[in-house]
Amino acid sequence: MPDKNQSSSSGFILQGFSDYPDIQIPLFCLFLLIYLLTLLGNVLILIVIYQTSLFNIPMYFFLCNLAFIDMCSSSIFQPKLLFMLLGGDNTISFGGCMTQLHFFLSLTCAEFISLTVMAYDRYVAICNPLRYLVVMNRRVCVFLVISCWMFSFAEPMLHTVLISHLPFCRSRTIDQFFCDLSILLKLSCANTVFIEMLTFVFGSLVALPAFALTVASYTYIISTIIKIHSATGRKKAFSTCTSHLTVVILSYGTILITYMRPTSQYSSTLSKPFSFLYTALIPLINPFIYTLRNKDIKQQISKKIEIKRGPL
Repeated sequence: MPDKNQSSSSGFILQGFSDYPDIQIPLFCLFLLIYLLTLLGNVLILIVIYQTSLFNIPMYFFLCNLAFIDMCSSSIFQPKLLFMLLGGDNTISFGGCMTQLHFFLSLTCAEFISLTVMAYDRYVAICNPLRYLVVMNRRVCVFLVISCWMFSFAEPMLHTVLISHLPFCRSRTIDQFFCDLSILLKLSCANTVFIEMLTFVFGSLVALPAFALTVASYTYIISTIIKIHSATGRKKAFSTCTSHLTVVILSYGTILITYMRPTSQYSSTLSKPFSFLYTALIPLINPFIYTLRNKDIKQQISKKIEIKRGPL
């Protein structure tokens, strides 16, 4: 049985989608298209908001932060996956695996907190509109975003340190396209009950309060919207919230279903589709959800297209 140092130096083998050798190239084309569209969509949001007056509005400032998180999230896994699909090396170093794991946990935490902040922003805008720009001033917005990033990268540090000290002596093969937390725990020959409990507790301390605050915010928002007498006003208020609610449901649903359960119940067959959803599709879907239902962003994009075309 190899010791920890031996397993650490040898790294791991990512199995990815090697079970389907006949469709490696079609999968490469599909994932490359998804990755490029993800980068394009989120970069477009950042450029349009930053170069217009929308950047001074708190809602769009937080949307820029979410777009940046989505770009980072997709870039953790997809370049390596694309390389593997082209017949590249499936191995990943021990340090690279731990780095990938830490960034995944950190950015997942950052997305949860960011979505909660955006829900609170909508609560203030709809339930207390006269004080909106006072409560959500630029200093508060910057503080919330910086706090989001600092907490998100500090919170999973203990997980990463503990997992990096585990002896991995059962197998070096990870039946996934990235260094998945649940699989790493299953590959260890040590007792991982403490880390599993820590994952559940820390996950609950982050995800559940964030989800509860989001639900509470939207409970007040919906009750306020119902009281609006104007049908046009109700429609406008709802339109600013439905996009965010859609993203919340997708993000929380996939992560909670996948990770808030014992490692013994982990199934790679069921996990891969959910993993593909939250690592590739959600970062792709988010910019389209927000732009397709947002008149301000669509108007700014139209203006930029007209400027590029020039007068006829």
